[in-house]
Amino acid sequence: MKTKLFILMAMLISMAAFSQKNELKAAEKALKGGDPTAAKASLDAISGSISGADERLQAQYYFVRGQVFADLAKKGDATAFDGAVKAFQEVLKVEEASGKKKYSSDSEQLLAGLTSDLINAAVEDNNNKKFKEGADKLYMAYNLSPKDTIYLYYAASSAVNGQHFEEALGYYEELKALGYDGSTMSYKATNVETGEVEEMNDKVQMDLMVKSGTYKDPKMERTPSKSSEIIKNIALIYTQLGQDEKALKAYKDARAENPNDVNLVLNEANLYYKMGDKDTFKSLMSEASNMAPDNPDLQYNIGVINMEQGNLEEARTAYKRAIEINPGYVNAQLNLSTTYVNEGNSLIDEMNELGNSRADIARYEELKKQKDDLFKEGALVLEDALKQNPDNQGLLSQLKNIYGALGDNENFMRIKKLLGE
Repeated sequence: MKTKLFILMAMLISMAAFSQKNELKAAEKALKGGDPTAAKASLDAISGSISGADERLQAQYYFVRGQVFADLAKKGDATAFDGAVKAFQEVLKVEEASGKKKYSSDSEQLLAGLTSDLINAAVEDNNNKKFKEGADKLYMAYNLSPKDTIYLYYAASSAVNGQHFEEALGYYEELKALGYDGSTMSYKATNVETGEVEEMNDKVQMDLMVKSGTYKDPKMERTPSKSSEIIKNIALIYTQLGQDEKALKAYKDARAENPNDVNLVLNEANLYYKMGDKDTFKSLMSEASNMAPDNPDLQYNIGVINMEQGNLEEARTAYKRAIEINPGYVNAQLNLSTTYVNEGNSLIDEMNELGNSRADIARYEELKKQKDDLFKEGALVLEDALKQNPDNQGLLSQLKNIYGALGDNENFMRIKKLLGE
């Protein structure tokens, strides 16, 4: 009885192996015929039983499966990349355990090719604004080639572009843990004929070009490290996610890494304001201003942050300083004017709520005068700005709106004429 049972089991095993080999042959034939879908169907038919096959057959199965999914990926099925990678990795795992490496070398080559395909597909995804898909492919490429940490950096950037902040945070944290620097050496030389500075592939090419006499003035320059940018982005993402305490710690790390970055100080100040700590906010804003007192862009940014927080006097001080440094700073002039217009507009609600009593009418006239005076102050800023930029459409359009709100028809028509309306 036992003998019969063993014979039956052997027959079943033999039949299973025969079926597996037939399906594998069918899959290989379909793949060679350019039909990866049919090949996948043949493989799926034996997927449930392949774990019981011998190592040689398992390796062959996963090798064919990897090829099938790689072909599907090349033909546009982006979801097939993951299947291809896992299949080829399974080949390496099975053959490493068995010691028989028939398919390992080819699998490694195909994995390298998949890395290139993933990068190209990720570039296409990003061009089409499919940032999540692009980030996933770049991260997969990084996992296939961990030495190419630039792929992880690009994955984080792609995730940020798509506002997938938690995913981006994970990538940036991984880069930070790796101590990723990201700086590279660039090689440049001046084309003797054109006088243009051109970038070379490497030092060997640069030296050969200079030696040939067609180029001169070779230069080797190291690009800036990306480590401070990574730490800064971690802080910004924590802020975006509303994890304020983690954001504050990240800002401290970022500022320790890059103590001269005034934008970090501004971002940290803004976070403290959001958390209700106005004293620290003012202290940090003052610190930022002292770090670069003659930088008009910094003063402008200080003005913007104060304006967003409703601190109009502080905003005006910063905008005026920016204009003092750069008299033609149009955006600062527009925003300075806007602070007066916004303050004037804030009086309108109270004006509209007043009744018809003598006291209410008197209060109305008082508020109207305050509003009009503020609007006129905003107009004066723009009139002064026009002396530097007489044809600036933004200045003229805002000035026209102010004169329209004031009911100053003469100046309204003058500005309309300057606008060519």
